[in-house]
Amino acid sequence: MSRSPVQHWDLGIGPISCHSWNKDKLVKIAASASNNVIHIFELQGSAWKEIHVLKEHDLLITGIDWAVNTNRIVSCSQDKNAFVSNRAATQVKWSPQENKFAVATGARLVAICYYEKENDWWVSKHIKKPIRSTVTSLDWHPSNVLLAVGSCDFKARVFSAYVKEVDEKPAPTLG
Repeated sequence: MSRSPVQHWDLGIGPISCHSWNKDKLVKIAASASNNVIHIFELQGSAWKEIHVLKEHDLLITGIDWAVNTNRIVSCSQDKNAFVSNRAATQVKWSPQENKFAVATGARLVAICYYEKENDWWVSKHIKKPIRSTVTSLDWHPSNVLLAVGSCDFKARVFSAYVKEVDEKPAPTLG
C-alpha cells in the first residue's frame, strides 16, 4: 500500500473551525477551535508547539487570514469586529467628548479612531509624527483635540488629534 499524501495532526485544541498558514506553509499555523481564541502553533521537529494565544474577540471567530508579505494576521468574529494582529496595543483612551479614541501601540505610532456615520464603521487615522519607541501612555486635553503621548524613549509629546470629520475647528490653544 502507498503512503497517504494527507497528513493528520492533533493540535490539542479540539475541532478547528477556521485556520490559516503562514507564508512558509507547514511551519506555523493560526487556528481557532469554534471559540473566541486564536492559537498560533509552530512545527518543531515532528510536533506542534503553541507559541502565542490571541484573545481579542468576545464571540466565535469566523475567519482568519495570515498575510504572506507582511506577516500580519487578520481575524473576524461574530462579535462584529475584525482585528489585525502584528503589534501590541499598549493603551487606549476615549477623548473627553467620547466621539473618538486614541490607541497607543508597540509599532511606535498612535491611531485616532472615530465613527463614520455614513459607512456605519469605525475608522482610524495615524498621527504622522516620528515617535522613536513603543508608546506607553496617552492623555487627552479637555479641548478634545490635543493628545499627550508618552513613550519608552523617556519623552512626552503633545500632538494634535484633530479629525475634521468629528471635531469643530479648534481655537488657538497657545498664546
